[in-house]
Amino acid sequence: MESARPYGKHPEDDIRTAARRWLPPLLALLLGLWGLGRGGSMWRDESVTWQVAHRPLGGLAELSGQVDAVHGLYYLLMHGVLAAVGPDPSAAGLWLLRLPSVAATALAAAGVAAVGRRLAGERAGLLAGAVYAVLPPVQMYAQEGRSYALVTAAVVWATYLMLCERWTAYAAVLLLGCWLHEFAVLALLAHAVTARRSPGWRRSAAAVLVLLLPLAWLGARQVGQQLGWLGRPGWGDWAAYGAVAAAMWLLTRGSAVPRELVRVAVPLALLPPGLLIAVSLVHPLYVDRYVLYALAGLALAAGARLAAVRRWRRVLPWPLVAAVLVPFGWWSVWLRTPDSRKDDALAVAAAVRERARPGDAVLFLPARRREWLLSSPAVYRGLWDLALDRSPAASASLWGTELPSAEIWARLVDGAPRVIGLMDPAGQPLDRYPREAVKRQTLVAHFELCSVDEVRGARIAVWARPGGCP
Repeated sequence: MESARPYGKHPEDDIRTAARRWLPPLLALLLGLWGLGRGGSMWRDESVTWQVAHRPLGGLAELSGQVDAVHGLYYLLMHGVLAAVGPDPSAAGLWLLRLPSVAATALAAAGVAAVGRRLAGERAGLLAGAVYAVLPPVQMYAQEGRSYALVTAAVVWATYLMLCERWTAYAAVLLLGCWLHEFAVLALLAHAVTARRSPGWRRSAAAVLVLLLPLAWLGARQVGQQLGWLGRPGWGDWAAYGAVAAAMWLLTRGSAVPRELVRVAVPLALLPPGLLIAVSLVHPLYVDRYVLYALAGLALAAGARLAAVRRWRRVLPWPLVAAVLVPFGWWSVWLRTPDSRKDDALAVAAAVRERARPGDAVLFLPARRREWLLSSPAVYRGLWDLALDRSPAASASLWGTELPSAEIWARLVDGAPRVIGLMDPAGQPLDRYPREAVKRQTLVAHFELCSVDEVRGARIAVWARPGGCP
């Protein structure tokens, strides 16, 4: 005997509903795959992932004990993913580098839709998942070989499991997100607003905090060298946070959006970034990608508000829609170009290959810009790294260690007829460390500047002994 169905409901309705639920993750997947190679470019953060993931497992463990423990689990995952390709980047390698983020973004879009559906109905869930998929920052990090999309997927699905009161699964998924990047723990603040009265949530939150302690201890030891480059939040950070806060207020005011959804979406959108910005006024820690998952709260509010609109043509006239979609589309296209990132390690390596001669030395000003060549070992091997003491692998570090200032000076003065220098763009503050000052001063005193070229977020300078320039 067939099971009873509600009057007027047909099997085709269930099929259509199931098909619609696939739309947000499919949209996110298609947007992620579109232009995934990004013009054959790879910026320096992705370059770190690339070169670290190609180290042996023992090297990964040593690195995590010294620096970048916050990304240790992600590097381990990428070690397995990139095992199929060699250490020199290729088109297939760039795809493999970014595919986990594409898949995670699709999973996060499905999770946003599931949360929206549970709190505000089928239509709201569909629209929330679609809004999340098309947000430009989401599209950006869907195509990046870093952990942020994976962290977001974990936080979003932990939110769903919290609503279902599946506390063991909730703790496991959120803990996974925290071990991928420890700032995922800030999601607990948002969840506390919704579930703090639940004994199950309190036990799960306590378990997450306890099991995160080893990573937090390592991260606290490494924070100086890991985040020493950060400054306090600038006006752009405050403006972006203010814009999200204003959008959340506009989207959730009135009775059109269910209060249950508001209690989930608003804390998720505002508390993690808000706390991190506030702490950064004293101790700089804030970067927007560290709390990328907060955008899920914005998408939930937008989806619920759009679902409440029944006459879209009256509320959203076509000129207004076009005024939003045209720049939105331009931004999406731009995100898939090399110019959308701060620099391009592969373009820098290619430019160095063109300029290098046998016997040339290379000097990184500052030392952390060694990353521009580490992910292109074929180029790097052909140059004498004049200041290097121990390689990144040998020193269990990201960029290796350099010789004392006196030895760098002696090598420059006595040994190098030509030096290729890799520098930040003009206008960037100069590092004041003694080694960096010695590099700059010795080049000016003993060499002649032959050429300086700008290459996607970098300057490539060639110095030669007096009279040695072409």
